[in-house]
Amino acid sequence: MNWILLIIAGLFEVGFATCLGKAKENTGNVSYYWFAGFLLCLTISMLLLVKATSTLPIGTAYAVWTGIGAVGTVLVGIFLFKEPADFWRLFFITTLIVSVIGLKVVSS
Repeated sequence: MNWILLIIAGLFEVGFATCLGKAKENTGNVSYYWFAGFLLCLTISMLLLVKATSTLPIGTAYAVWTGIGAVGTVLVGIFLFKEPADFWRLFFITTLIVSVIGLKVVSS
């Protein structure tokens, strides 16, 4: 169950990074709404991370959480913010995914 919470926490990390990017793109009240979304996603992500680490090793949990956030944020950047998707960027994101899966496999 805590692995599921950790995955959800990682997805909320993607959410807060996305909201931060959208807040930067906008002005006025719209920017404040995105910033509020950032704070909400950040709070939920941290609370779920704390809950997940009650039984999971902190080093593994943190690495998986940041890995999900990093991969998700890069994908959001590519698809939503039109960031480049060159070979090396995709190569290193792939190695990050393999590393996160490896940590999950070797964790007890």
